[in-house]
Order: sequence, then structure tokens, then C-alpha cells
Amino acid sequence: MNEKIEKVLQALRKNNMNAFYLPDSAAVCAAVRERLFDGCTISSGGSVSLKESGVWDILKDEKYCFYDRTRPGITPEEQEEVYRKTVGCDFYFCSTNALTEDGQLVNVDGNCNRISAMAFGPKKVVLIVGVNKIVPDLKAAFLRVKTDAAPKNTVRLNLDTPCHKLGHCVALEKTSDPDWTDGCQSPSRICVNYMITAKQRDPERITVLLCGEELGY
Repeated sequence: MNEKIEKVLQALRKNNMNAFYLPDSAAVCAAVRERLFDGCTISSGGSVSLKESGVWDILKDEKYCFYDRTRPGITPEEQEEVYRKTVGCDFYFCSTNALTEDGQLVNVDGNCNRISAMAFGPKKVVLIVGVNKIVPDLKAAFLRVKTDAAPKNTVRLNLDTPCHKLGHCVALEKTSDPDWTDGCQSPSRICVNYMITAKQRDPERITVLLCGEELGY
């Protein structure tokens, strides 16, 4: 663990979020198992980090009640019900688009079920975050969304957006320093709502498990 990571952990704790450094995915998975209990209700965002770390497989264990909005054959009505149940679940798992060195979480969503759950509802929110998500400041965080997170997610979700084709936000075609919310006019636009988690009132609600590996995008 280097000085930058220690600085980030201290900043998160100062902002009333639990923060722990785990050297690899195996350690992350062990930390997740320690937090869960038999019969607990769980939901999650659509996260590559969860799958790459192995956490996704833990959540699907039969001893937990996992509200899986991505299960094969799920109907739109059933998916909507999962979103409703998420509000009252015991644990919500996700990642973050960026983590600033001063301990702020930056997230941009299309459907916005993830940022809504992070802001309110589930009793505990656990974020699995690779060291590749650390950025110096908010400006770098939003640039990361426009050049990395959003374009790759549109490819993963097969969305018809300019960034799917360009590999970066169309706003960067006009200027290297666009407004944070500047973007395309596509009906499939993935950058709809923007949220900065700057501080928490409840110091036990959000936990960041910072992994020493690169996870997700």
C-alpha cells in the first residue's frame, strides 16, 4: 500500500465512509463473505468490477436472497420489482466510476438505479473499487467518465451512442475541457444523472473495499 492509497483511505474515513485496502480479489472476496449473513437480502448495480473480482459469484450463493435484475428470462415487470425491493435490502453492492484522492465518489448513470441506491435506501452499500479508479480530483473524475467508463459501458451494453463509436464523449470533439454534463443527444445516452458522494451522515452505511488490482472501468 503506497502513500496515495493511504491518503485516499484517510480521506474516505474523514468523509464518514468505511474504507479498507485489500491487496487482491481473493482478499476482497473474503472481506465480503465476512460482512454477509445467512438469509440477508442483497441487490447490486451492473458492475464489471463485481464480476472480475469474484464478488458476483458470492452474491449468487443460495444462502443469500439476491435480487438479480440481470437473471436470464426476467421480464420488465420483474426487473421493476427488483428495483423496488432494492430500496429495503440489507446490502447493495456496486463500484464507482471514479474515486478522488480527497475521498469523493463520482458516478454517472443512465437508468440511475445505482446512484439512487447509493444515495438512499439499502441499509449498507459496499463498493468494490480497483486502484485504477483513483483520480486526482473531480475534473479528472468526470474526464475519466467521458474517456473510459462511459464509452466502455456503451460497448458492453451495446448502446447506440457516439461514444460507442468514437471511444470517447462527443463533447471532447469540440473542446478538451467540456462542461461536466456536456454530451450527446442520443436516446440511448448513458450519462443522464450525475452524483458526487462527498460525505455521509451515517459513518457505517457506505464501505469502500479498495482492491490493489485493476478492476472494471
